Amino acid sequence: MSLTLALILDALLGEPKQVWSRVPHPAVLMGRLIDYADTRTNHGDNRRMKGLALMVILVVGAYVLGRAIEFIPGIWADVLVGAVLLAHKSLVDHVRAVSDALVSSLSEGRRAVAQIVGRDVSGMDEPAVARSAIESAAENFSDGVLAPALWFALLGVPGILIYKISNTADSMIGYRTPRHEDFGWAAARFDDLLNWPAARLTAALFLLAGRVGDGWATIAADARLHRSVNAGWPEAAMSRALGVALSGPRAYHGEMRDFPWVNEQGRRTIGPAEIDAAVTLLWRAWIAVLAISAVLWFLFD
Repeated sequence: MSLTLALILDALLGEPKQVWSRVPHPAVLMGRLIDYADTRTNHGDNRRMKGLALMVILVVGAYVLGRAIEFIPGIWADVLVGAVLLAHKSLVDHVRAVSDALVSSLSEGRRAVAQIVGRDVSGMDEPAVARSAIESAAENFSDGVLAPALWFALLGVPGILIYKISNTADSMIGYRTPRHEDFGWAAARFDDLLNWPAARLTAALFLLAGRVGDGWATIAADARLHRSVNAGWPEAAMSRALGVALSGPRAYHGEMRDFPWVNEQGRRTIGPAEIDAAVTLLWRAWIAVLAISAVLWFLFD
């Protein structure tokens, strides 16, 4: 019941600015904690062990906090935590904003997509902006909606808290840079593990929602072209559902990187219409998640 209600509440309210402008979002608090640990401990020798110890502390702390929340009478504390840590409405709003901005002008589209991707946007043409928005939609549905929903369903409030703080740690320290190569190793590996089932389930949902007839082997082959062990699955499935090519060459920190295309035979001249189609696919996939959650509620609650 808690997951079903949390999904609905998130879809209705998203992240109300009037609330989070007054108090910090839990993800912001998690980020501050991780940043503090990074600043205080990520130096000297044994950085990999320090990073591993940090992840153990974060996971245990999230579990204890989650169990404490579950002791609150009733279901609404659980529902509220779930709704706050799910991000479907926010994702849809950010992706749709890129489409709306791109209709106005390329420069507006670049500014909008810069809010949701970490790559250089200054040299992007319209198709590149559209691809970036669609890729973000695919990947973030997996790790911002389905993965937290899955761990919430499996382990309750402790599960979604453990997932969220692990995912936040990966986004902050899980990079292969001189500073974080060792310290962020445990965060990156644990996040990969937690996202492994959700990435593949997301791909299946996109194929279902997009009524794609391609075999699973085709999606798997495309997914293996991706630089991420997990992100390639939702991107490969969405690219097939929309009939577009994704990934491909792009710039990071002023350096062009020659990534392979996903669904290389798909359309490359794309724009706001394809972004809107991706948003529609997100809602169809969300409806499928909601339906599965409701069925499980009916059968087991």
